[in-house]
Amino acid sequence: MAYWLYKSEPFKWSWDHQVEAGAKGTFWNGVRNHSAKLNMIAMKKGDQGFFYHSNEGKEIVGIVEVIREAYPDPTAEPGEPWVVVDLKAVKAMPRPVTLAHVKAEPRLAKMSLVTSMRLSVQPVTAEEWKIVCELGGV
Repeated sequence: MAYWLYKSEPFKWSWDHQVEAGAKGTFWNGVRNHSAKLNMIAMKKGDQGFFYHSNEGKEIVGIVEVIREAYPDPTAEPGEPWVVVDLKAVKAMPRPVTLAHVKAEPRLAKMSLVTSMRLSVQPVTAEEWKIVCELGGV
């Protein structure tokens, strides 16, 4: 299993929206960066990821799971190369993990959230996953 981090501005799509989508989940669209697209293409059904509120809150608030692998983004213009994956909410973080907390944790100094802050879909290593889950009370 691989791990990921998905960033969303809560006023556009929040953790609460993701939870409301239920077991059927929803597609993760709007990715318009080739590195993020390649990350999505690499995802496999069953992979898990952190749901991160960007701009407002700047914190990891939940865990999601890939329930459908990459397919063409239905919101893209015809001929554009963008893809989506389908995600469902798994669980809320008992203690949201803030960006400040991630930056203050020396073991997370190389995490993409710290080094590639603008990337909207990022890989997370197994060790980073374990540490963030520990910080979040999972």
